[in-house]
Amino acid sequence: MAHRGASAAAPENTVEAFRLAGELGADWVELDARLSADGVVVVHHDAHLADGRMLAELTIDEMPDHVPSLAEALEACGDLGVNIEIKNLPDDPDYDADHAVVDAVAGLAQAYLGPERTLISSFNMDSVDRMHRVDPSLPCAWLFFQMTDPASVVDRAVAHEMAAIHPFDNLVDAAMVRRAHEAGLLVNVWTVDDPDRMAALVEMGVDGICTNVPDICRRVVDGT
Repeated sequence: MAHRGASAAAPENTVEAFRLAGELGADWVELDARLSADGVVVVHHDAHLADGRMLAELTIDEMPDHVPSLAEALEACGDLGVNIEIKNLPDDPDYDADHAVVDAVAGLAQAYLGPERTLISSFNMDSVDRMHRVDPSLPCAWLFFQMTDPASVVDRAVAHEMAAIHPFDNLVDAAMVRRAHEAGLLVNVWTVDDPDRMAALVEMGVDGICTNVPDICRRVVDGT
């Protein structure tokens, strides 16, 4: 899963990075979704541009050329699956309690991908819960980078009808993977660029590895 596209080979979250992902062997692309001032879903990790302007205060016509709309990004991904991360945490400067970005993402995901090639993820469980209400056919995943107990993480994901969990790499061991699989959850790990760690995760049986270097990960997964 190419993290923000093939982001070691091209600027992250750009059309170029998404096009390169497939060429470098990715099966999936991961990207970040936020909402512009005029309600267009755009792809950018941070709430602000490098010059300090906030995306939520700009219309799509005011966006820099390197910031694609989600529609443009999905076209660039071609036949790949796409993990669309909803960026809408309560601490974000552009936080929207109504989760309008979720509604907009749902329509685009259905139009360009369909449920088989879509995975909606977020650190905010409210966002994925909203997606379940808007379009129950789209599979969702819970992102997290801290945990006190693997069992509670798995139980919470199951309770919220997740298809997958997306743990930070340092949290993952064989016991976590086994527990998640027993509960019917996929395990996609982020963000891993070290080939030895990739190989260890493959041995554990993880379902996906989010990486900035999909070409290296492809070789590890294929054993070449």
